Amino acid sequence: MHSQFHTLMPYSGRESTPMSSETFLPVGARNQTEVFAVHGADPEVLAYAMAKYSRSALSMRESLAEISAQKAEQFLSTFYFAYGHRSIADLAHAAMAVERLSLLAAIVLVDEQRWDGQERSTRYQNFLKSGWYFPDFGADQASAHLYAETVENLFATYQRTTAAVHEALLRRIGCPAEMKPEAYQRTLKARAFDVARYLLPLATNTSLGQIVNARTLETQVSRLLSHPAAEVRDLGVKLRDAATGAAWNLNGKAGAELVEKIAAADATLAGEAERLLTREVRTAPTLVKYAEPNQYLMQTRAELECAAAELLDGMAPAAAPLVDLVEQTETLEVELAATLIYWASQHPYRQVRDVVAGLSGSRISEIIELGLRHRGRFDEALRVFHAGAGLRFDILMDIGGFRDMHRHRRVTQIKQGFTAAHGYETPTNGDLAPDINLLAEAGVLADYQSAIEAAHAASARIAAGTAPEAATSSLYLLPLATRVRCLFKMDFAEAQYISELRSGPAGHFSYRRVAWEMYLALERQHPTLAKHIRVTDFTEPIDLLKR
Repeated sequence: MHSQFHTLMPYSGRESTPMSSETFLPVGARNQTEVFAVHGADPEVLAYAMAKYSRSALSMRESLAEISAQKAEQFLSTFYFAYGHRSIADLAHAAMAVERLSLLAAIVLVDEQRWDGQERSTRYQNFLKSGWYFPDFGADQASAHLYAETVENLFATYQRTTAAVHEALLRRIGCPAEMKPEAYQRTLKARAFDVARYLLPLATNTSLGQIVNARTLETQVSRLLSHPAAEVRDLGVKLRDAATGAAWNLNGKAGAELVEKIAAADATLAGEAERLLTREVRTAPTLVKYAEPNQYLMQTRAELECAAAELLDGMAPAAAPLVDLVEQTETLEVELAATLIYWASQHPYRQVRDVVAGLSGSRISEIIELGLRHRGRFDEALRVFHAGAGLRFDILMDIGGFRDMHRHRRVTQIKQGFTAAHGYETPTNGDLAPDINLLAEAGVLADYQSAIEAAHAASARIAAGTAPEAATSSLYLLPLATRVRCLFKMDFAEAQYISELRSGPAGHFSYRRVAWEMYLALERQHPTLAKHIRVTDFTEPIDLLKR
């Protein structure tokens, strides 16, 4: 039997010159791979064109040439909404700016596993001029006044702490001869912000930019619309409106000016130029317009909170270390049920896991069913169902440091609600040395503690008030020093990555300490694996002038 392909020749023991495609190319063979970038297509039109690869033999150029926005909308309405082909929305990306939202709202906004963006840094920017969010207190004017006074006190203490710590650092660390004075001042000011940021309340305004695909944007909007805080729900509406409405055109003004110049010479040509240069672009007019509050999320959360309160009734949260690497001794069913209860409580995962492990099989199944009972046809299972990871780190740390750890999106993060119940962190050495308390040396330690404790007390008073959303509004007063608990589930590669990256000397001392404790926990349980982690010893002093 003779093959029609003859490019593979028997080995003769000698080097031979490979045949070129010009020597022999079977009928139908195409060796000219082509790669090109695409620019100028609307996000949904581009998504439609890429989706057509699975349904058409047209090239990308041919598809884009014959697709209109109307055709894209018709296609997406059929395949995305009617047939549930959600992967199509992964192809439409939208760049969005979100400005003057609170830190609380920003934490909620970026809590997506498929999210790319950047936010204003509390390490490198002074937040005194950013302003802050003020909730609607209705007729509860006492709470409104207390809220304003508390935020103003935190900002005043933030300002004093920044200046005092900066001066203390200047006294302790001289400027090296090889370092420019402006770089020296800038570096130590950033180190001062590292300490002072603990005082920023969750009400503090920030800004961020995000580039996400339409599927992530749709789930993000739906999740925001389901949140108990009015600011967050309003943010969901604004995101949806921004995606479905006209986008801001960077070149819009220049295009309009060019159209005017063309009109002076040729009115007919100006009309064509206007359609091309100043046309309205909508980033996701179809894929996001139906985003609504997620009933599955809201109903499940409420029922799980009741189940957690019943199961843990009278049981105080157990004492727990900063980082607890919880060994896998439970079944997958117990892990799922424990994670659901953990998410709706304020207890450590180890404590919850041990309680759940003692329940009957039928009770465990009931808890799991609570997490799925209200799941709709197109709802993904909640994040709490991401179970089976090899490593589970239960971490209790300051909110400011958590926001840095929050960026690790390859891990599954199950964050509990914000509360003052876990107390707060007090920054001490700031990476200088174990025997140095930087706040004390700067003379602001008592001032710092007083401001934090007053904010926690005010938060509790407002939560007990009569404002429309008293419990939620009270959370805005919690400073970034307040501790929050979060379960991080990951594989070894991610634990290795976080330990190495976050323990580095350029990092903030809060997450440097967490990364170091993660490494130590791994070393205790998996010593032969931990030796492969290039961790930086947190207990060793570092050069604060190196960023």
